[in-house]
Amino acid sequence: MNTINKAQPSVQFSATETDSTNILGPVLFTLVNLRVAGKAGLPNPPSQIAPGQSPYIIGSDEQFSVSVDIVFNETPLTKLLLCLGTKLGVTFAFEGIGGQATEIDLTVAKKTQAGVFTYTLTYEGTPEGANLTPGLYAIAAVASIGPVDHPCAQAVLGYGYIAGRLMQVYPA
Repeated sequence: MNTINKAQPSVQFSATETDSTNILGPVLFTLVNLRVAGKAGLPNPPSQIAPGQSPYIIGSDEQFSVSVDIVFNETPLTKLLLCLGTKLGVTFAFEGIGGQATEIDLTVAKKTQAGVFTYTLTYEGTPEGANLTPGLYAIAAVASIGPVDHPCAQAVLGYGYIAGRLMQVYPA
């Protein structure tokens, strides 16, 4: 006859003893602050309500940046994984709206550090350098968290997605 070994519940020896089933805590992250902005002639901070140069309307030869923040919780397991140098990758997807705008993915990567729980990943360049043709673009960011450079590491620890920014590229 086959017997199946089932996990036995822990035995408590007194009424004041406790069992902890979550000593390391969950590892959580949030994607926030998806930003895009051109860098042509904007006063910082703007001196008027509607400056003449919109940061979302960008010349094809103008420098621009797109970035997103990744914020981790502070459990013991999160602290360990960040200390080990977990890989952070973000792909910024530029989805062309209309027939002339292209669709391009731009990827940036970073490694985590001990004691740092907020990371900003940024792509900087020009639309021409990124092969973005003139047109309107919807922008999203897709994040992949992990792995750690270790033989026992999993392939990827988690994925995230944030969207909701528009950018217009005009020929310059």
